[in-house]
Amino acid sequence: MKKSFPLPAADVAAQSAGVADGALQRRNLIKLGFASASTLAAGSLLSACGGGDDSSGSSAATPISSFALAVLPDTQFYSRYATSSESSQYERHYGSEPYFAQTKWVADNAQKLNIPFLIHLGDVVDQVGKPEQWKVADTAMQVLEVAKIPYSILAGNHDVLNDVDFDASPTTGTDTQRVLANEPYLQWFSAKRAKRQTTFGERDSTGFHEYHTFTAQDQQFLVLSLSWRISDAGINWARGVIAAHPKLPVILVNHQLLNIAPDAVSPLETGYGKMLWEKLIRDNDQIFMTLNGHHHGGAHLTKVNDFGNAVEEMVVDYQMAYQGGNGLMRLYEFDLTHKLIKVLSFSPWVPMKPSASLNAFDQAVLTEPNHSFSISMDFAKRFARFNPTFGVGKATVATSLVDQAKALVLKGFTEPATLVAVPPKDADDYPKVVSTVAHWRFYGGADGSAVAPGTQIADVTGANPLHRDQLNTSVIVGAEAGDIVWSNDHHYLSAAPGSVGFLNTNKNTPRMSYFLTDASAAINAQTFTSTGYTVEAFIKINKAWDKSKHAWMNIMTRDGKRGDLPGFDGGDPESPPMLFAISSLREVQWEVVPDTSGPREGLASWSGEIIADTWVHIAIVNDPTTHDTVMYVEGAPVLRNTSNVPGLATLSAASPWVVGAGSWDGDRADGFFGNIGEVRVAAEALPSNKWLTARRT
Repeated sequence: MKKSFPLPAADVAAQSAGVADGALQRRNLIKLGFASASTLAAGSLLSACGGGDDSSGSSAATPISSFALAVLPDTQFYSRYATSSESSQYERHYGSEPYFAQTKWVADNAQKLNIPFLIHLGDVVDQVGKPEQWKVADTAMQVLEVAKIPYSILAGNHDVLNDVDFDASPTTGTDTQRVLANEPYLQWFSAKRAKRQTTFGERDSTGFHEYHTFTAQDQQFLVLSLSWRISDAGINWARGVIAAHPKLPVILVNHQLLNIAPDAVSPLETGYGKMLWEKLIRDNDQIFMTLNGHHHGGAHLTKVNDFGNAVEEMVVDYQMAYQGGNGLMRLYEFDLTHKLIKVLSFSPWVPMKPSASLNAFDQAVLTEPNHSFSISMDFAKRFARFNPTFGVGKATVATSLVDQAKALVLKGFTEPATLVAVPPKDADDYPKVVSTVAHWRFYGGADGSAVAPGTQIADVTGANPLHRDQLNTSVIVGAEAGDIVWSNDHHYLSAAPGSVGFLNTNKNTPRMSYFLTDASAAINAQTFTSTGYTVEAFIKINKAWDKSKHAWMNIMTRDGKRGDLPGFDGGDPESPPMLFAISSLREVQWEVVPDTSGPREGLASWSGEIIADTWVHIAIVNDPTTHDTVMYVEGAPVLRNTSNVPGLATLSAASPWVVGAGSWDGDRADGFFGNIGEVRVAAEALPSNKWLTARRT
């Protein structure tokens, strides 16, 4: 039985008020990193597979020879947040779980959609050492086993105990450098388990890499799945597998191979992918297609191998989208009749969610061209060098499988209405709330001019003005007045007609500039324990953001060392008691020490990846009764939230709030790089129709 869980401080009807228009949401952020165009090799992209477009020319009256492969991108958050240790987030809020929904959908529809095989791209779980997460994955994959739907699986970096990245250390962290008896992946998804499948061929000596062969439309294919950080020995094994099956077209599956450029749509080659190209792909003509996850979003690149033939490389990973991926997966249709590979990105879970929980981010089918598209491929011609007898097979399929799948997913589903956001009419066009403790609006100077050291930023309440730092160059190396500038740039839903830009920030020097409250400011003593709170901020990360210089930069914090708080027994005691920051993965981090007695630690909420050079509105809402804390990005609640977090601990009434920087071990650190618009702190859990993105009427 489905059940809904009311989100703290915002009923669902009110939640959409003031949220950006759906088209603008998708253009500005969101799908939290998934944009609307794809950069592919010339001629490879034929059309988006949207609506009633029949680019294949097929019709119901003309049967075709076609089959489909199901693909599961990184399921790590589905495994993690379905566990009791993470408050069973999916079941609590939606009454169902996305991982189970994905495999159940494939099991239910494999026969009617002619799906002979499923491919998992790795990162099966998020935390390798947590058995409860492996149990979620185990249960979901058992659905396929019971239905006798064969699948390949591999270990991503989150599935191994030592996940050394190739670019960091090309020669260490490979499959041969692991203690195999200790690896949870090999215990939960062993070779013995894989052998139960009719398609299984073999695993290598480490047990991490496997191959399968399947038959569809009278044609045989090989799927070669290689786990995280394959060694030269593993590559030699893979080459041997291909050599032992000289006539079979090969789909090469890795966790990492192709990346995505900062524009969120263009393909970007990786060092690891180039290594695989040189050592395995380029001189193996049988490899016609590669699939990988790991990098967030979707992109497609066509390369040409040593034989002059195309190799279609595709990356897909939805983990940083809404709700940890929102159940999104892919279907690859191989239309042998019309010489097409059709790609559909869809969620079988979204239509299962309670209708009252749906919002503009709940798309059951993605239509952007980097998520739904077709690739032209003359299969017989492409495979002629190694398999001259490859044929079309019998025309047993009534019509396009992608179209059929789309109809199945959307049957009975009404896409949630998208409310058109209303930009402010003037600088005063926002909801005033009596619970406002501080509201800082950064505008007033000439665009591009320096915010002079010592400049005061008024608090709308009058109680807690901010002042720019005084360029303490004995601590902050190389800081200049021009490191903070006035800007006319702002989020289109912010009534404040400007922002401040933080420039030249470098955490290694360190160089930063910031604003802070006076030691006597009333907000310094506020803990919000009995009232709850809402913290809002408009931010834009600079397009030149570099994690080596800007990782863990702070939007806002309050000073002090949390290790000095009575009862603190968590990690990083040198950190301040509140972190409103941007992680090394460009996630928003809201981490606070609760205002409670006894043992306590920092508890964090996390967003997905935030796209640089894009304005976003962030709201942190803490319920005074449940003490649940929910982060919203552009109006959408994120998945990774915290429960039972009463208030915000402070060390003293003289500990200032800081905007644009943080601290570490008592020293100023981790300055912001980008723009910050208005920031508001209210002593209540505000519904979204009272956020700064809403209007005064």
